[in-house]
Amino acid sequence: MNPLKHVAIIMDGNGRWGLKHKKSRNAGHKAGLETVEKIIKETIKNKISFLTLYAFSTENWKRPKKEINYLFNLLEVFLKKRLNELHKQNIKLKIIGSKKFTNRLNKLLNLSEKKTEKNNKLQINLALNYGSKIEIIGAFKQMVKKKILFNEHNVSKYLFTNNIPDPDILIRTGNTKRLSNFLLWQIAYTEIFFVKKLWPDFNEKDFNKIVKKFRVIKRNFGMI
Repeated sequence: MNPLKHVAIIMDGNGRWGLKHKKSRNAGHKAGLETVEKIIKETIKNKISFLTLYAFSTENWKRPKKEINYLFNLLEVFLKKRLNELHKQNIKLKIIGSKKFTNRLNKLLNLSEKKTEKNNKLQINLALNYGSKIEIIGAFKQMVKKKILFNEHNVSKYLFTNNIPDPDILIRTGNTKRLSNFLLWQIAYTEIFFVKKLWPDFNEKDFNKIVKKFRVIKRNFGMI
């Protein structure tokens, strides 16, 4: 049985789900948040220590301003409503990406990280304004500035995911088979599962099916 510490998810298909159900794209984002809560509970049940959610990429700024504002408002409402409960559940929140948002949202994100920093049941990494290429370039710039030797270990130390194990599993919903600039360095040996379902339709049964399949996969890491 393969040990499972870290699951990363590209939550694709919210907007398409909203339009498919004759609603708005924003209705899909709201429905997707309900799926997030289900998967958090299932992650805890499976005793997985890290869950990384791709919530907003550096490329998502190209979307309509109205949709962007709705997404961030949805995040604010979720954190204000659920932060205390997440804290009581011993869940740690960490933001990976560049915090270039409104002062109000930045304060809320910082508060969420500080309040939960000592929790250790599950660490949820929210990838916000995240892009893997920018992350890697940023690591290189810091290493050059500090005159640090270039090797795999040192590069990993200067990524947003320092002290976080590389994902064992990457799940992408939405019937799209690409990585979309997500954790490109970290997923070198990650088992990748592409799912046809749109994110709001993804459920606990789907998640556990992937976990079960991962447990018995033969992982060689370059060996025979």
